[in-house]
Amino acid sequence: MQGQLCYCVEMRKLQVHRGWIVLGFGLALAAMTAAVWSYGYRQALDALARQGAADLELASDRVSTQLQVYQELAVLMAGHPALGQLGDVETRQSATTLLREVADHTAALDVFYADTTGRVQAAAQGITGVDVSGTEYFVRAMHGALGTGHEVLQPLDRRAFFYAAPDFGPDGTVRGALVVVADVEDVEQTWRGSLPAVFFSGRNGEVFISNRSELLFWQRRPGEDGLHPKDGGTVAFSTHQVGGHDIWQLSWGQYLPEQALHLMVDLPVIGMVGEILIDTTPARRIAALQAATLAAVCLAFGALLFLATERRRTLALANVVLESRVAKRTRALSATNMQLRREVKERHEAEAALKQAQQELVQAGKLSALGQMSAGISHELNQPLMAIQQYADNGSAFLQKGKADRAGENLGRISEMATRMARIIKNLRAFARNESEPISRVDLVQVINTAVELTAARLQADQVTMDWDPTHHDVPVYAWGGEVRLAQVFVNLINNAADAMLDQEQRYVRIVINNSAQLRVTVRDIGPGIKEPEKVFEPFYSTKTVGSADGLGLGLSISYGLVQSFGGNIRGSNAQQGAMFTVELEYWTEEDAA
Repeated sequence: MQGQLCYCVEMRKLQVHRGWIVLGFGLALAAMTAAVWSYGYRQALDALARQGAADLELASDRVSTQLQVYQELAVLMAGHPALGQLGDVETRQSATTLLREVADHTAALDVFYADTTGRVQAAAQGITGVDVSGTEYFVRAMHGALGTGHEVLQPLDRRAFFYAAPDFGPDGTVRGALVVVADVEDVEQTWRGSLPAVFFSGRNGEVFISNRSELLFWQRRPGEDGLHPKDGGTVAFSTHQVGGHDIWQLSWGQYLPEQALHLMVDLPVIGMVGEILIDTTPARRIAALQAATLAAVCLAFGALLFLATERRRTLALANVVLESRVAKRTRALSATNMQLRREVKERHEAEAALKQAQQELVQAGKLSALGQMSAGISHELNQPLMAIQQYADNGSAFLQKGKADRAGENLGRISEMATRMARIIKNLRAFARNESEPISRVDLVQVINTAVELTAARLQADQVTMDWDPTHHDVPVYAWGGEVRLAQVFVNLINNAADAMLDQEQRYVRIVINNSAQLRVTVRDIGPGIKEPEKVFEPFYSTKTVGSADGLGLGLSISYGLVQSFGGNIRGSNAQQGAMFTVELEYWTEEDAA
């Protein structure tokens, strides 16, 4: 009876203590889950911001490039001899015929010539009227500068962009202006709907160009962040900051996100501001998945730990009861001992289960790290994907113009980019799963040639001088390694060197093979150097600024792992000018192969 009473008292204490533990664990788990969600959401927003900045830059480049064609046309046509003397009907008719031919060949909405009073003397279509003296672009042209402007032409209801180039007479004075009118809808056709919501507004805050037609002519009032419909009505809108990012909460239509990351860039070349709205739903989903994963792991660990603790406490209570019964039931000692053995066995089983759960948690941590590294695929594939899109657009344009050979060149480049993407994916998968091609003999000179060829187009575009002469090595230099993976190492080093020098005028990369006692390859640039050499090979370490197309910091980490798998080493240091990476490899010998 005394043992039963003691058991009941202990059970009540245990239940109270258990309630406090469960409550504390729940609060701690909720706080940890919220912190992980917030951190994951901010990290995902950073990735969205980088991708959005690249998309906005691409759209801005497209608009600026397409409008620049009409700007150059205005400058070139301004001094045409047929436009200098328009004193009679015959010369004006000849000029009108010329301007119509120019408009037909360039797809311009209109091309016209106006004298210093603003009177239109000759026009391809004449849709702007006979007097343009009050327009901003014409006034600027009369001052001897290139005038620009945009408006909606009536009664055609067509959005148009104007370039007015001054026509200087023999005495150097302005005698007129040649104006090219570009059709904005023709500019939008090549990228409408292919990106997130992008729109361009003028100095007056009115949206004039967009890949979402429902946003056209919306207004931004002075001192406000959001937009208002063209009819003056009000719409739901609010904004807040998350991790330095501008988040818009809006309800503007079924084709626009309800919560969007807002980015903007000034385009002084065309006198507009470009803006983009990126749906934050993927970022919230990633953050929720990370938080749910952590909560599930913690709940599983807590459950296992709770069961183990309960087992131990149950055993302790059983021991109290047994001690009380030993004094009264000495004859039942044998049965009590058997019960005790069973309890001890259950305790050992619980401890073994706890140890197994801890091992599974360690493995889950490894898988989580690999999952975070898989997010770097966008960093490795973004440039080939953008190149494939550009080459596809170029190929389509060349086919329309009947230039099949040029289109074939672009298709070949697309094939090369696809092969490159497949190789990148293969290397990333090998890094994640610890896969590797057989290590064998590779010609180091040929590997570097391959890396230089893969980066040649990018170096040429960025005006980077490559100093590499394979003719210095009369015979092959054989090393232990994998040809594809070793080439990827040097591609990463060359690209990193080029990235480091983007903000300077002189750009130079030098590759040297030192095949003395120790086989070394140095890749050196003349950039700003390495800020933290001891961290340069850590995963996700990057010095690239927010808004660049790249910058997740996986390239050097992957390169480090690849070189280590060959039995070599890679080091980064600062030279007298710029950074220098040294790749140390093992010589291949016939004795080692045997």
